[in-house]
Amino acid sequence: MKKKLATAIGILFAITSISFVPSAQAAAVKCTPTKAVGHAPKKIATPKKVLTTFPKKFTLVTNCGNIVITTVGSKAPFTMTSIAALAKGGYYNDSLCHRLTTQGLFVLQCGDPTATGSGGPQFTYPDENLPANKSNNYPAGTVAMANSGPNTNGSQFFLVYANTTLAPSYTIWGTITSGLDIVKAVAKAGAVGGAPDGKPAKTIAISKVLVN
Repeated sequence: MKKKLATAIGILFAITSISFVPSAQAAAVKCTPTKAVGHAPKKIATPKKVLTTFPKKFTLVTNCGNIVITTVGSKAPFTMTSIAALAKGGYYNDSLCHRLTTQGLFVLQCGDPTATGSGGPQFTYPDENLPANKSNNYPAGTVAMANSGPNTNGSQFFLVYANTTLAPSYTIWGTITSGLDIVKAVAKAGAVGGAPDGKPAKTIAISKVLVN
């Protein structure tokens, strides 16, 4: 999302203020220390062809526990092909989830090894499986691609921890079927300095991504 998401945040601040009440389960999540830091992305070759058999599940192995994502499969073939190539190539290994938003929209953004919000692979691919333009079109548990404009998808994605309304511009590629409590726990801790948008105060890092 990068600049585009920042714009969406500004608009939503002006029209709504939604408080997020985390669950008791979220408070029980424990995160272990991590040595992950921002680093130069690993070079992953552009996939030569689109998959015909798609991964059913991605597991984000993090220092706070596993987050399991059930994919949309053939509804987003370019995205499935690209994310699988990045995950299998170790692109996401030891990468920090670098951005948390807690007002207006409710997402944890990951997938940038540089942890700056501007990193990505050496290839892009088109938007797919976009939702309707309506309220709460990115419901809690949704996993979608971040981008900086139409058809600029790379490696960054966001995990939605409470119902969120956005422009229908971000490819939905999965749903969190286990570990949403982890994302909520990170959200409960807020962003550094109490900001509504910034680096998560509770550090969460992806050690690797399993593809099934």
